[in-house]
Amino acid sequence: MCPKLSCPPDFGGECHNGRAFLNSCSLYICLAPEQFHDEEERILWALTFFKSGHAAKWSENVFRQEADAGVFPIRTWRDFEQQFRVHFFPVNTEVDAINALEGTSYHQGGWTVDDYLDNFQALVSDIGYTNPQTLVVKFQQGLRLGIQNQIVTMPYRRPADTDPDAWYRAARRIDQAHLANEAFQSISHSAPSALPKTVSARPSPLSVARLPPVLPLLITPKPLPPAPSMGIPMDVDTTRKTRSLPLQGCY
Repeated sequence: MCPKLSCPPDFGGECHNGRAFLNSCSLYICLAPEQFHDEEERILWALTFFKSGHAAKWSENVFRQEADAGVFPIRTWRDFEQQFRVHFFPVNTEVDAINALEGTSYHQGGWTVDDYLDNFQALVSDIGYTNPQTLVVKFQQGLRLGIQNQIVTMPYRRPADTDPDAWYRAARRIDQAHLANEAFQSISHSAPSALPKTVSARPSPLSVARLPPVLPLLITPKPLPPAPSMGIPMDVDTTRKTRSLPLQGCY
């Protein structure tokens, strides 16, 4: 099953959007050629997105020529691409690219390496740079200083100064590591602490319950049982003395 394709965006004739619009149209036609019976249908389909500005005026002029001549003035898709470049591409693409790439203000800035690399490759394509060492020098000059230093001071597998693809890979790898670390730091700082709060060993005076004073208990001792009477030793003798003696015979 063919995936659903997105149509090109509406086009107003801005030169800085011309290349992107034409590429979008060409990609759609390449992926869904069965939707067009001939090249004229492709051109008419592309013109349906010319809805404002200079693009709308150019489209109106094309249909006016058709009405006057009785024949559609653009015969092939290649002819359409050539006329589109004349009207909707920057006049001095190469000069503009050279000024941007050779200027001291060209640098990565706040872009990711992926975005910087896309823009860099578009510029060198417009200029026509092909020398590998020149590409490395220009690419390095625009990188952020921190990424430059990490690549230059790599202890091993440092990319050669004549291998731009290796420089592109190294810069993307370092930038992705930085982005991952920043994301981790952001999460770790925003997450609540898993450790419990420390409880003070000394409670607040207001939280201490005041208890009534403890009174001493008065315990009445139980009386001890009387000890068994053993008698007094001298009482035995006294008893003996008072006892009547038996009568003895008379003399």
